[in-house]
Amino acid sequence: MIALSLSQCARPLQAELYGEDVSFSAVSTDTRNLAAGDLFVALKGPRFDGHAYLQQARERGAVAAMVSDAPATGMPSLLLQDTRVGLGRLAALWRERSAVPLIGVTGSNGKTTVKEMIAAILGQRHRVLATRGNLNNNIGLPLTLLRLQAHDCAVVEMGANHSGEIGYLSRIAQPDVALLINAGRAHLEGFGSLRGVAEAKCEIIDGLKPGGCFIFNNDDPWAPLWRRRAAGLRTLGFGCGEGAEIRSPAQSLHLHWREGCFFSRFQVVTPAGENEIELALAGAHNRMNALAAIAAAQQLGAGWEEIRAGLAAIRPVPGRLQPLAGQVGCGVIDDSYNANPDSVVAAVDVLASAPGRRYLVLGELREMGAGGGDLYRELGEYAHRSGIEGLLTLGDPVATAAAAFGTGGEHYATLDALLERLAGLLQAGDQVLVKGSRAAAMERVVKSLTGEVV
Repeated sequence: MIALSLSQCARPLQAELYGEDVSFSAVSTDTRNLAAGDLFVALKGPRFDGHAYLQQARERGAVAAMVSDAPATGMPSLLLQDTRVGLGRLAALWRERSAVPLIGVTGSNGKTTVKEMIAAILGQRHRVLATRGNLNNNIGLPLTLLRLQAHDCAVVEMGANHSGEIGYLSRIAQPDVALLINAGRAHLEGFGSLRGVAEAKCEIIDGLKPGGCFIFNNDDPWAPLWRRRAAGLRTLGFGCGEGAEIRSPAQSLHLHWREGCFFSRFQVVTPAGENEIELALAGAHNRMNALAAIAAAQQLGAGWEEIRAGLAAIRPVPGRLQPLAGQVGCGVIDDSYNANPDSVVAAVDVLASAPGRRYLVLGELREMGAGGGDLYRELGEYAHRSGIEGLLTLGDPVATAAAAFGTGGEHYATLDALLERLAGLLQAGDQVLVKGSRAAAMERVVKSLTGEVV
């Protein structure tokens, strides 16, 4: 078990110790799930201040607190300037106490899916610590690492919307394997350009342990940049093209629809041999996700038996290309959790492979940058070329996509108007894909189509 005393933390955290030198083996930032014996970290944000809950934390059994305002009354404290920074330093210290191999995962699209794939593969034989949901920022990643105890290995996501963030998280996590899935048109406002995205994602190697392995998408247009950036490191590429060490020949992918679900089957060729993989997930992008997961898991010793069993157990993450049954006998593909232009293209490809009449319901995409109008136009044109029957959009910025789609493109200013149109449009056997950024809350459309209360 990993446990630390306050005196062991004070110097690395650049904190002052007040009160008794107690020890703790778990950390909490939320009194609602705090357990007796925890260290409580009082975080501050624009709309909250954990210092207001210090007394409650003490009453619930916290043995000490990390604070930035003043030492906690009646409770041992670590006082420092910024508790969010302190949380990161504590997580790095915790990670240093653990010798378990750790895989760090980043990319514009697919992080959560790939993380779940890796955890499923390694979980066939090992106790795996994995990021819960998509808690991949400068709070979520430290809290994930602070759960490290009797684990055999770990896989953690690293997300960002500005340059420098991935490097910061990587230095905290100190990965043995750094996995870069792709660089796409996500968070363009924060990164400034697609090149900015590509450079920021490659920051995952900043904390790579000596002798560690950098795995990247060899098919990505930015692969040459990543190879140069990783000069001198041990590297491994995955993809469908020649030159990738972990490869799936492009023509080997077969998609089929069975029992209301999408399935993908494809060949994988690696230095350790080749095998056929089947996924209960659709799309060429999920083949790439699987290749990334295989490459990373093999670095931790996974064999084909674990790889096949782990990937066979994977099902769509809720809100990410999840097939559901609609009220009128239509199929609903729930991809409402989040969106950027590249993930919309991937989702449209999946929709186009489905049987029946096919409709895309698209909400607003956020952080598109100055070229947002052109990107919406591209998406509308792409959806039209894919052969789907209709595109219905919600929210003023997305109207450009509906116009670019042409006949069959319809724009709605309100959710009620959109839902009324869908109620009169959809029939048994139709397929409707629902997608949009998290802020667009397109799950409201999914709930209406599947009979849940909106």
